[in-house]
Amino acid sequence: MSTVPSIGTTDDDPAHPAHPAAASLRLPGRGEARTVTLAGTRRVRDAATRLVALLDKPLASYYLVLGCTLLLLAVGLMMVLSAGTAYDLDNGLPPYSMFIKQLAGAVAGLALMWLAAKSPPRLFRACAYPLLLAALAGVALVLLFGVEVDGAKRWLIVAGTQVQPSELAKLALVVWGADLLARKERLGQLADWRHLLIPLLPGAALLSLLVLLGRDMGTTFLLIVIFLALLWIIGTPRRLLAGLAGLMAFVLLIVVAVHPYELARITAFFAAHSPSCQSLSCYQLIQGKDALGSGGLFGVGTGASRAKWGWVPNSPTDFIFAILGEELGLVGTLCVVALYGGIAFAGLRIARRAPDTFSRLAAGAITVWLVVQAMVNMGAVLGLLPISGVPLPLISAGVSSLLASLVALGMLMAFARTEPGAARALAAAGPATPLRLLRRLGRYRGGATTTATADRASSGSRRRRVAPPQ
Repeated sequence: MSTVPSIGTTDDDPAHPAHPAAASLRLPGRGEARTVTLAGTRRVRDAATRLVALLDKPLASYYLVLGCTLLLLAVGLMMVLSAGTAYDLDNGLPPYSMFIKQLAGAVAGLALMWLAAKSPPRLFRACAYPLLLAALAGVALVLLFGVEVDGAKRWLIVAGTQVQPSELAKLALVVWGADLLARKERLGQLADWRHLLIPLLPGAALLSLLVLLGRDMGTTFLLIVIFLALLWIIGTPRRLLAGLAGLMAFVLLIVVAVHPYELARITAFFAAHSPSCQSLSCYQLIQGKDALGSGGLFGVGTGASRAKWGWVPNSPTDFIFAILGEELGLVGTLCVVALYGGIAFAGLRIARRAPDTFSRLAAGAITVWLVVQAMVNMGAVLGLLPISGVPLPLISAGVSSLLASLVALGMLMAFARTEPGAARALAAAGPATPLRLLRRLGRYRGGATTTATADRASSGSRRRRVAPPQ
């Protein structure tokens, strides 16, 4: 006579408390969930503590600037290869010609950045007035012999290559303004607002006026930003700084109202999606946002952009961020924004920890210049700001902009080497990796030469021993 086991009491039921699998099916209690939450919080806190400890190291700013610069440069070369090749083919130029120029500029710029990073700040101060005079001469020559493209006169043709002296003007204003204010602070003359503004204000105004006469509103705006950044870092009173900013904004509005080219850009910004707007700026804004949004989360793939084939005007230069968003997606654009954020963090940290006034002023002004320029470019592509024509630092095609940006970042690395404890850390680290490799190679070759000499000497002695007597 068979017996039927009762339901809920058999050990074969996984839901029964006596079954071994019942423990895995049981939901965690309130105490266990709290323990898991506390463990996760502790891991996050430990990771944050390690990150803060890593950033507190003396050379953290130096390597952060170097790493972000190299990554942005690599992304820029990749995007110029993609967008520039399509531009060359569309305009009947030899393929890869734009990329080859950008690659040559990157190699030269890296060499200049390395030299700037190894130079002492006093060398930059010695170049302040020569840089300013060269920039003034360059932008003046543009007005006389420059080439006008898309309504703006920005370029000189030197040995068959386009050169943009206004990029040098930004670097010159940084170095000259920082040196001037540092000298005045050492003499104790900054308490008087007249010594604070003269000759800094006339020099910056002259440089901005010459650039503005070439209808380069974007670079003029950046020169004003650099000028205000120098005054802000040196500790100018808020009322004076606000008055100067308001006066310069008023002047820029008047210039925009007078120049039809700039007025068309402002009008297109407010009426980009209006059917009545038929200007090139409206078309550029619409196509740029369409390309940026079509990339989705991860993009269509490197080199697979469709908008670069004549749909987005100036895709290798002013609107390369739109092609970047299409090919790399939202993730790629956020990574690029994070890299610029890394440069901003490192630059402001260098300015705060700089041991002298010149390094503090120059580091802060360089950081504000590059970050604001990147924000203006990306804001124009996103439709948040009017089109200004400024390139995206380290990414847009353009050798003049690339060289100026790399030299400025090299100066930032040189200032990072003067932070407290940085010189001691560099001395403890020994020579750089290329120098260590060369020294090891030299020791290897020297050892091989010594071994070969010893072998020849020993073989000669053996020959002398076996020679017959005379």
